[in-house]
Amino acid sequence: MGAVLVLNADLGPLHRVTLHHAIRMLCRRVAVVHESEPDIRIGVFPMPKVLRLVSYVVTRWRFSSGPAWSRGGVLRRDGCRCAYCGGEAFTIDHILPSSRGGRNTWLNTVAACAACNQRKGDRTPAEAGMRLRFEPKAPSWHAAVKR
Repeated sequence: MGAVLVLNADLGPLHRVTLHHAIRMLCRRVAVVHESEPDIRIGVFPMPKVLRLVSYVVTRWRFSSGPAWSRGGVLRRDGCRCAYCGGEAFTIDHILPSSRGGRNTWLNTVAACAACNQRKGDRTPAEAGMRLRFEPKAPSWHAAVKR
């Protein structure tokens, strides 16, 4: 059994948790089993497939501008692929370098391999003679939760 779906009290989907986390939620009585595997039990609880929270959780954050910028988020968004050569990427590159006022934003950062990051250095891609393989964009909450 993989992940267990967690529903809000109004039956809206929130996220997925591990089976271990699901059992902890049941023990703390913050959730109840909404749907379970037939004839399989873990102690006193049926094997959960879907949990429903006992009290409603406000999810206004889901409708904001999107998830906050993070290094890991940029790597996930770009699939750990270099925005310049398509190779495996472990570093982050600022399109407009930090030294020129470039900030840590979704639209100014891309994943880059060490060689391309070193080659570009403290220049813009145009100045370095390098082309981006795709235009960076800010992920939505929907895209962030799916991963």
